[in-house]
Amino acid sequence: MADRTSFLLALDQGTTSSRALVINAKGQVVAMAQQEFRQHFPQPSWVEHDAEDIWNSQVAVVREVMQKLDAGSTIEALGITNQRETTVIWDRKTGRPIHHAIVWQDRRTAGLCEQWKAEGHESLIQSKTGLVIDAYFSASKIKWLLDNVPGAREKAHRGELAFGTIDSWLIWKLTAGRLHATDISNASRTMLFNIREGRWDQELLDLFQIPASLLPEVRSCSEVYAKIDKSLFGFEAPIAGVAGDQQAAMFGQLCLEQGMLKNTYGTGCFLMLNIGSIPIPSKNKLITTVAWKLGDRTTYALEGSVFIGGAIVQWLRDGLGLIQQSKDIEALAAQADGNGGVYFVPAFTGMGAPYWDPYARGTIIGLTRGTKREHIARAALEAIAYQTRDVVEAMRADAGIPLKELRVDGGASINSQLMQFQADLLAATVVRPQCLESTAMGAAYFAGLATGYFTNVEALRDLWQRDAAYDSSMPEGERARLYKSWQSAVRHAAGWAKENS
Repeated sequence: MADRTSFLLALDQGTTSSRALVINAKGQVVAMAQQEFRQHFPQPSWVEHDAEDIWNSQVAVVREVMQKLDAGSTIEALGITNQRETTVIWDRKTGRPIHHAIVWQDRRTAGLCEQWKAEGHESLIQSKTGLVIDAYFSASKIKWLLDNVPGAREKAHRGELAFGTIDSWLIWKLTAGRLHATDISNASRTMLFNIREGRWDQELLDLFQIPASLLPEVRSCSEVYAKIDKSLFGFEAPIAGVAGDQQAAMFGQLCLEQGMLKNTYGTGCFLMLNIGSIPIPSKNKLITTVAWKLGDRTTYALEGSVFIGGAIVQWLRDGLGLIQQSKDIEALAAQADGNGGVYFVPAFTGMGAPYWDPYARGTIIGLTRGTKREHIARAALEAIAYQTRDVVEAMRADAGIPLKELRVDGGASINSQLMQFQADLLAATVVRPQCLESTAMGAAYFAGLATGYFTNVEALRDLWQRDAAYDSSMPEGERARLYKSWQSAVRHAAGWAKENS
């Protein structure tokens, strides 16, 4: 175990902000900095980031957080966790992106994915990658960039371009272009990676017309990748832990045994169920993904991704002006005695698991003259819990594992009203840990294990401490009635954009 002046640094690069956290040997956050960056929406359902903005914001928060440490403090290792699927292609010589990054939420390639489905590729994709064909994943984004950025495809075939999810982009920049790599959990989100064989799949590359020369080297989640270029921050700590944000959160929640389940309530909601060492294919429109790889052992998970979770609160704040700050939602919603028959389906960019409907659109239904602001607020919060139950029902069917406990983290998990409603809706216990920074913690744990900062996985178990638990108290009849109405609301939102274009 490390001494009191040595720490781990975690980079948590998210969809709307970049963060840096310094973590000690007790699994405590001792310093943190955060910076938002600009979101780009060039067309409806298109979402982009400037990868240089991401890099600059990440550098800024690292420098800020280092200034908060006492003199003599050292960084033993660095872990990276990141928004997944978001796609960057850059020039290997100049290090500059050829286009804005296409964000995981972006739906511009929905038509291309429909074409691939019509051509009958779904079973092949699922058998190799564990994924469904959807614009969410990286493959269609890569193809779009190669087909739409002038000269990109020619440069790619000449080996002049590099593709990466955000972890790869940060590794490239942190090492001054010396290393083009990703970890296995991020690789498994591209729709190009064979999760059974643990390698990029040439058959899929040929199918999607993506040159192998674009792709990064794939490594485990916990090993020394390379050292940070000293000119950046004045130290050369090793990059030793890398994982996509939801896999990192699952590890940070120490869901280490088969059957353990977590949900991260962030911009979206992301549920992951540990299914052990065998990648069980889903029959209920979930995805099978790599959770992590430690040493030679790969752990898999069933995952359901909800595209709009906490973002619904941001929309009420920024889009409608219904609240001034995100935290105001709880007090406003608490003014309502029930939802007043109002249901809010936040399908702003389609719906993810288990629907995978890129043409669904946001719907507020059940409005009457008696509907008030607080009913809209309550319906928005309840939508987060309903979408979570949709995924849990699919997981129950796929894995055949009874749900007793859901471990939660992310910004919205501090909302006690939402957590109680979630427990009621699932008829299960919802447990929140003392440290909600599960994503950063997971990245730090991976880095610490690789460098000996933590002796082994068992040493991590005592670092997880319970903060609150919510038990279900809703009668079964009420639970069934509410959920049936939600399912009806979803049916009204389905396919809207396709039917009304």
